[in-house]
Amino acid sequence: MAKVTIIGATGNVGMFAAHAISAIPHVSEILLYGRKGRESLLKGITQDLGDSFAARGTDMRVTWTTDLKDAAGSDVVVITAGAPRTPEQDRLDLAMGNARIIAPLARTIGEIAPETKILVVTNPVDVMTSVALKYSKLKPTQVFGLGTHLDSMRLKSLIASYFHVHVSEVHTRIIGEHGDSLVPLWSATTIGGIRISNLPEFSHLPVKEIIESVKCSGQMIIQNKGSTVYGPGEAIASLVRTVLSDENRILTVSAYIKREVHGIGDVCIGVPARINREGVFPIAIRIDESEVIAFRESVEKIRISTKHVLEALEESVMEE
Repeated sequence: MAKVTIIGATGNVGMFAAHAISAIPHVSEILLYGRKGRESLLKGITQDLGDSFAARGTDMRVTWTTDLKDAAGSDVVVITAGAPRTPEQDRLDLAMGNARIIAPLARTIGEIAPETKILVVTNPVDVMTSVALKYSKLKPTQVFGLGTHLDSMRLKSLIASYFHVHVSEVHTRIIGEHGDSLVPLWSATTIGGIRISNLPEFSHLPVKEIIESVKCSGQMIIQNKGSTVYGPGEAIASLVRTVLSDENRILTVSAYIKREVHGIGDVCIGVPARINREGVFPIAIRIDESEVIAFRESVEKIRISTKHVLEALEESVMEE
């Protein structure tokens, strides 16, 4: 049985993620972590979740803390802490402020839970995954981000709706940045096992509109209801379940790649990876040339931002 810690549990995503994760059979304990001064809220969330477990008939321990050392022994640590994105704000605009939050958290996790797997949700998720990897000093297979997992699910849903098929019949994925430079892999998209480009209807598919909808989905939700909650929460839970259930599923998450995609790498970014109890393992893929060009551009964008953030963090540490 497993212990899952959620850092940033007082936020909307952290709260719903805790509820979604509680449905995973392998989880026996959920620890909610929040900063000092949030004790009352943490206590209230814990009580409310406990009531929901009782109503559902779930036998699970849920506790709270403001001392991160209590996360020792965690099988998975989910990091949702950080400043939320406003409707008009680009994810990369959040980078420096959130990096200063993630770095010390990751350092402590690496020290107290060296065998854990860290799932980063905080935006910009690709950059924050690199920050968590560096400061935790864990192996690359132990640290990954939500990345384009939810983007891929959004694309899958839109394609299923257009072709009037069950969503399970659609297999597709988006790689690259979780942001404006994301790269849909039409070359790897199938419906009922048939490559989508071999379907006559594909010529009428409003590709640009669909991709724009995927890109703007989070922003529109934030604009209309204040924050994204249910989508990210369920996506987080699905990744935690994949790890703890040792499922060996191939999902698209932010992970450190060397040269797996046409020799492009040395950065944390959204790529297909095999996920199991041991961690996250990017797989080598070959894609169409136009997709290679777009992915390379996305990688360079994230590489530059990551380099800038890591250098700034180093400077701030030296000044201290």
